[in-house]
Amino acid sequence: MLQILKKFSTNLIVAIPTMMIAGFIYGLFAETTWLKSMIIPFTFLMVYPMMVTLKIKKVFEGGDFKAQVITQFINFGIVPFLAFGAGRFFFEDRPYMALGLFLAGLVPTSGMTISWTGLARGNMSAAIKMTVIGLIFGSLATPFYVQAFMGTNIEMSLAAVFKQILFIVFLPMVAGYATQRFLVNRYGQDDFQKVLAPKFPALSCLGVLGIVFVALALKAKTIASAPEMLLKILVPLVLIYAVNFVLSTVVGKAMLPRGDAIALVYGSVMRNLSIALAIAINAFGAQGSDAALVIAMAYIVQVQSAAWYVKFTPSIFGEHKEQESAPALVPAESTS
Repeated sequence: MLQILKKFSTNLIVAIPTMMIAGFIYGLFAETTWLKSMIIPFTFLMVYPMMVTLKIKKVFEGGDFKAQVITQFINFGIVPFLAFGAGRFFFEDRPYMALGLFLAGLVPTSGMTISWTGLARGNMSAAIKMTVIGLIFGSLATPFYVQAFMGTNIEMSLAAVFKQILFIVFLPMVAGYATQRFLVNRYGQDDFQKVLAPKFPALSCLGVLGIVFVALALKAKTIASAPEMLLKILVPLVLIYAVNFVLSTVVGKAMLPRGDAIALVYGSVMRNLSIALAIAINAFGAQGSDAALVIAMAYIVQVQSAAWYVKFTPSIFGEHKEQESAPALVPAESTS
């Protein structure tokens, strides 16, 4: 089983579209209501394996302040404006689709920020902080952004946002640390570091694939109901994600070390589409269906582009070196 997962994790550009197609077909012909209960378990599974090898102390240390500032500047000072401009240009006559594009570009970071950073061998402690900061600040800023740009009042549930942070950051972190200490105590630091720790990241891709399947299954009928609109929606989405990837990559390479730069990319490109989708459905009722369709399509672009970026990360930032991974790995027993 582990060998199969390792093959999946090294071939995500094939595994992810395969799961997208499977989820889409399932969503068209089968009952999908029960899949909503799988979102939290898959999200946990996506993040937890990365936490097992995390050096917890690094999460609460400094050293990545520049990466944090740059990431949030891109998240709130550039991407929402880019999404708003693209919505005005591409959906001038479809205001709720423009709203969907804006929402898809507004709320940053999710559990995938952490898991993709880990899969790309970036600085996970920086990615965790980006996730927490992005979700908190995003929950506070989103109502003001929507009012200022779209002229619409919405309410954001801070309780729901903190619940997300609990399930995608803190709970996996606690469980991962408990697993780490148990394995170190039972097998020793050396065996854990060399034999056991390398096995866990492959488990994360199972959570990623599960989330992809669920996301496409839940929105399959929505996507299929408007096939003529798919291309029109995909064009601005691809444009926004492409600009974001290029911008964060150029800035990261120019201003940050390798690990922080990778965290910057996934901390600024990955958007919290589940929050965006909840806003579209709950705040705008039946009129929000157009916005929800755009956000559902954003899942496809976001996950597939993230998988391709992992594949090309060594070419973009250079090969991963063990000393660069030290912040994300368990320290020697004498320093823990």
